[in-house]
Amino acid sequence: MPSADRRPGPADVPAVSEYRFAPGVAARLVGGLLVLLALLLVVVTVVVAVAGLPVLVLGVVAVIGVVGVLAAGNLLTRRVPVVHFGPDGYRVRLVRGVGVSSAAWTDVREAVTASPDGLPVVVLRLEDDRATTIPVTVLDVDREQFVRELQAHLQRGQGITPLS
Repeated sequence: MPSADRRPGPADVPAVSEYRFAPGVAARLVGGLLVLLALLLVVVTVVVAVAGLPVLVLGVVAVIGVVGVLAAGNLLTRRVPVVHFGPDGYRVRLVRGVGVSSAAWTDVREAVTASPDGLPVVVLRLEDDRATTIPVTVLDVDREQFVRELQAHLQRGQGITPLS
């Protein structure tokens, strides 16, 4: 455990770190799925009415849809990591506009923070002039903690020993 007077180094951070969507982001995604389910139910209702199908068809579609939305919500909030830092590299998924979605730590030339349009992001610039942009506000982690853990993974992955 790191002491209060020093920053955590690579030895203080686990070999694998995973970050999921922030609750507000997950709620918006699940809300979008509920809107899609509502539209599907309107279409199924019209089909049931026009085709003279039993109302049970509508009920079955509604139940399957609600179970699907609940399962998707569980996946988005508890199961599927958005950002994964491993011993060999990183992977970012389910976020648009990140650029390069995965790379080895040895390919990272520079890690910087930025705030384009007021949105705090971490930019990982790669050796071949490509980049990964991670919007930190979509993650369920403190921004400072995320940056510290990223630095530790990057140091460990590149074989850099921090000065004491």
